[in-house]
Amino acid sequence: MSLSQILLDLFEKALTKAFDQSHPLEITPSTQERFGHYQCNSAMKLTKILQQNPREIATKLIDSVSSLPEAASIIESLEIAGPGFINITLKSSFLSEKLGKALKDKHLGVELPKKKQTICIDFSSPNVAKQLHVAHLRSTIIGDSLSRLFEFLGHKVIRLNHIGDWGTPFGMLIAYLKKEHPEVLEDPSKATLDDLQSWYKAARTCFENEEAFKKKTHKELVALQAKEPSAMHAWNVVCSISRSAFQEIYRLLDVTIIERGESFYDPMLPGTIKELENQGLVKISDGAKCIFLEGFEGREGEPLPLIIQKSDGGYNYASTDLAAMRHRAQEEKADRIIVVVDNGQALHLNMVAKASEKAGFLGNTQFDHVGFGLVLGEDGKKIKTRSGEPIKLIDLIHTAVERAEVAIRKRENDLSEKEIEDLSCVLGIDAIKYADLSGHRQRDYTFSFDRMLQFEGNTAAFLLYSYVRTLSIQRKVNKEITLTEIDLEHPSEIALALHLLRFDTVIYEMAGDLLPHRLADYLFETAEKFNAFFRDCRVQGAAEENSRLMVCKMCERTLETGLNILGLHTVEKM
Repeated sequence: MSLSQILLDLFEKALTKAFDQSHPLEITPSTQERFGHYQCNSAMKLTKILQQNPREIATKLIDSVSSLPEAASIIESLEIAGPGFINITLKSSFLSEKLGKALKDKHLGVELPKKKQTICIDFSSPNVAKQLHVAHLRSTIIGDSLSRLFEFLGHKVIRLNHIGDWGTPFGMLIAYLKKEHPEVLEDPSKATLDDLQSWYKAARTCFENEEAFKKKTHKELVALQAKEPSAMHAWNVVCSISRSAFQEIYRLLDVTIIERGESFYDPMLPGTIKELENQGLVKISDGAKCIFLEGFEGREGEPLPLIIQKSDGGYNYASTDLAAMRHRAQEEKADRIIVVVDNGQALHLNMVAKASEKAGFLGNTQFDHVGFGLVLGEDGKKIKTRSGEPIKLIDLIHTAVERAEVAIRKRENDLSEKEIEDLSCVLGIDAIKYADLSGHRQRDYTFSFDRMLQFEGNTAAFLLYSYVRTLSIQRKVNKEITLTEIDLEHPSEIALALHLLRFDTVIYEMAGDLLPHRLADYLFETAEKFNAFFRDCRVQGAAEENSRLMVCKMCERTLETGLNILGLHTVEKM
């Protein structure tokens, strides 16, 4: 159990013993270390229930806790502060024992859930024939970190890339390729994703201005929907060129993801719409098939429709998303569906989720929309190139690696050229990821290479440097760590140990609210506390050498595990 849960059990047992009643209590980490390790602030809330003064309640609680035999080995002191706050200090021997057990545990003392879940996480989701740009950055990084979190906890995670790979745009592009660049359909290596994106823009211009091209587009779209060989070949060429470019980015970011685009769900659309109609959920509005959901209204207060099939019989995002919900819940048997997409999609996704729930598609499956804000330039506006175009993600990554190399070369180091090259790649990509994940995902954040590559403050570089320092200490001592008893005495090592033992709490907090910055904040504080320990507690040659080496090892493993969950790589030298 976590430290707070151990204390909560003690205090609830003591409350029942003292007042012959049971009530929920709250135990939280102390806001300031000088007040102890934890606080119980429940005495004030119990005043009306127990009809007693809060300090009297606190006094009786302390007496009752102190009388419990198991408390003697856990609690060093209990003190009342203010109107009835109870400050709790744990015994260093108890923390030493817990830390030793956590160090020997593969999951660092994090108790894995007994019931494993199947969790579908939908993230990244670029459009075929278009470059991933900076707007895809957040979805990809956040989705990957959540996937890693639930995999760490032992759940079955299905990482889904719901790409845009079907519909009218492909009729246009195929028609254009057949007309202007038939050689690409014979040899896909003659085109890049940049070419496809350029040709798509040209195809749209033709579609809007040439009636003959519009008819040709419609013909190709019909052929594609009918899965005719010529159309499918052209479609596969477009997808393969796009997929190759996407995979280069996913490889650099170390992201694993299963491609499952709109084309996958296309055969399911008629059946999904039919089932919704059979349940009486569909109404015709201006020729379109719609679902009207309670609580969703337009600006004028009029009912807001979720259009699931257009008046011309065509399908749309809502059709596909409903089919995806149904498939993930009923066929994939998902216990939880998480969709990582920007805040601008919140209304659409909430309506799709509500319709899926009403139709019985979800059953007991939990749905979460993980929304996020914008990536801003240093001018406070959406980040773009000087020409006003979205910044390509591949360019952003390469620039980060180049800037990281410059920052590394400015510092004194004894690294070889190969080590500088490898470190630049890790630091550049880690810096991008950490700058994103260390802020609250719901908020916009300002992208700054200068800030994210600093070696001081809450940055990837600072965390990596702290991690390398844990390894450096162990290398200098140059002996195998004996996993014996840990003996915590100095306030700095006690503070670090206490913090390391809260790793399980932050992991479960992140699993609950899906906010990666909780783990980022924890790791930053871990690095700060380790640096205080390094400053105050000599390791090599000290009487406590082996014990303190174990603390270093636990800190190393915690930083490495936490960074890995966030999708960051570690290095051995900086």
